[in-house]
Formats: sequence, C-alpha cells, structure tokens
Amino acid sequence: MKTATAKLNHVRIAPRKMRLVAHSIKKMDVSRAAAQLFSHERRAAGPLLKLLKSAIANAKSKNLDETKLIVRDIRVDGGPMLKRWIPRAQGRATPIQKKTSHVTLVLQETEKSVQSGFVVTKKEKAQKDKIKTDKPKKKMDVQEEKEQEAKTETKVEQKSQKGGFLKRTFRRKSI
Repeated sequence: MKTATAKLNHVRIAPRKMRLVAHSIKKMDVSRAAAQLFSHERRAAGPLLKLLKSAIANAKSKNLDETKLIVRDIRVDGGPMLKRWIPRAQGRATPIQKKTSHVTLVLQETEKSVQSGFVVTKKEKAQKDKIKTDKPKKKMDVQEEKEQEAKTETKVEQKSQKGGFLKRTFRRKSI
C-alpha cells in the first residue's frame, strides 16, 4: 500500500488536548475527516485540518488517488516545554509548563474508493472593483438631496432624545 505523511512540529497546544481531536479522525476517509475537523469546536481542529490538507497535497504529488485515501495513523507526541514562573505568596514562585505537540499524520491508499457525502469548499471573496462597477451611481436632483439630508437630521435628533439606560439610572437629580 502506498502512503503519504505530513508532520507538524512545535504546536502550542498540549498533547493531551490535541489527542482528543486527533483520535476522532482515525480510520476515516480524508473528506469525512476534513468535514469532521472543519465543524469541530476545539482549538486543536484548526492546525489538524491544515495538516490534513498538507498530507493530501503530499499524496497528490506522489500520484495517489484522493478518493481512495484514508487516515491510517495519526500520532501526537509531546514537544519541548516552555518553562515559566508565576509569583505566589510569601516570596515563592510556582513553575508553569507551557506544553507543545509534535503531530505525525499518515494517509494510506486503499483498494476501493470511498464514497463520501462531504466536500469542504472555500467561498471566493468578492473583489471590491467588481462591486463598484456593478452598482451604477444615480444622479440625484437637488430636491432629492435635500430630502435625504432632512431624513438624516431627523434620525440624529431622535438618537439624541433617547437618554439611554445609564442616563436614566444614574441621574444627578432625583425625580
């Protein structure tokens, strides 16, 4: 069986927290795993999704079929710890260990293609130039401009009349 790997080192998330998300995509096909990570609410899902996309790109460069790929193995190891200190009572100091993770993802090509109903797509951003050209500018009469100015003035007046919650609650003079 052909495999493709990707590694992610020095991620500033503790390995224990990273493993919770990593083990949820083990033995899944890549499209379902990407959908799982995309909808996951934990912070570790973002770097793992990026790693999965990198592994898929590595597999494509090795001429593997994307529809036949599954997550064979995902391993989360502990990386180096950043050691910090926090002051405590009576002049003492307590150590803080900021843990990092090393993640290794292995994809494997299977014999049969896996049909998945999940496709992760990215929306294209609208360009500002196109939006400007799509909306033609209207030429306003002098009378229409005066009406619009009058409307905005009345809105400003209405907002200033409202005192707001704080003004009603904390008045200088009692009623």
